[in-house]
Formats: sequence, C-alpha cells, structure tokens
Amino acid sequence: MDQVLWIMKRSLSLFAVLCFAMVWASAQSTPSAAPAKPDYSGMYSFLQDGEFLQLTVEDAGRLTGFISRFGDLESDRGAFLDQFFKEGKIDGTRLSFTTETVHGTWFEFKGSVARGPGKAPGEEAYYVVKGTLTEHNTDTNKKTTSKSREVEFKAFPQDQVPAPEKRQ
Repeated sequence: MDQVLWIMKRSLSLFAVLCFAMVWASAQSTPSAAPAKPDYSGMYSFLQDGEFLQLTVEDAGRLTGFISRFGDLESDRGAFLDQFFKEGKIDGTRLSFTTETVHGTWFEFKGSVARGPGKAPGEEAYYVVKGTLTEHNTDTNKKTTSKSREVEFKAFPQDQVPAPEKRQ
C-alpha cells in the first residue's frame, strides 16, 4: 500500500510539472500585442531658423497641420504667415500635403518620415521628414512659377516646443 501511495504521489507530481510546462510553453508561443504604431505628430524645422512645420496624424490616413514661416514679399517681409493644409495624407511612412494659398504662395510636399539621429522619443531629430517641397508663387499678373527642392525637416525636442497659437 505504501508503494501504491508513493507511485500516486510521484505521478501527481509529474502530472503537475507537465501541466506547468504546457502552460508555460503556451504562454511563450502566444504572440504579444503588436508594437505601437509610431506617432509622427509634432513640430519639425522648416526652411529657416524660427520657421516650423506642424504635423498631426489622424485616423484613416488623414494628415493635418500647417507651416509657420516668415513672409518674403515686400508687403509681408519678416511677418509670420501660417499656411494650413488644404489636403494631407499619410500611408505608413509616406506622406504628402498641399497648403492653402497665402499672399500668392502655396506649398506641396511629397516624401516620407523616418527615424532620425535622435536617441529617444522627444529628442531633437528623433524623426525626420524628407522629400520634395515645391513652392508655387502667383504674381500680380496671375503668372505662376514653381520651384522644387529636396528638404529634410527635423523633429523639435518635445520639452522645448512652444504651444502653437492659431494666427490669422
């Protein structure tokens, strides 16, 4: 009888170890939650010091934002001009936008966003936006000229970003 009890206890211990091993193996093979999708929303440098690009990634591939830049016409030289996006799209890392026209000027951008040299989220240049920026200008005679250039805009450090104000 003692031998039967010993065999039963041993079998029960072995059964418990096997159950634990199966549960552990199942937990190891269960895929973890998908990694969080990067949020590229934020402020980025623009063409000159003091100018910036604001990007806001929304649902369903919608991209909103604006460019805040210095005017370069005789009538607005040095004044800040905000040019809100008329249209914007993002698909993975590919993005494009077109701004509203302000003082005869509007911008089109086509490119992508990628990890930059910044070491951690919130650091300067953690993300960079690279691509082709086309500036369109319409003069008083209704003649439009366009100038394209390759650009790279770096994300601003998040702890030093001033709260944007909507200017008219």
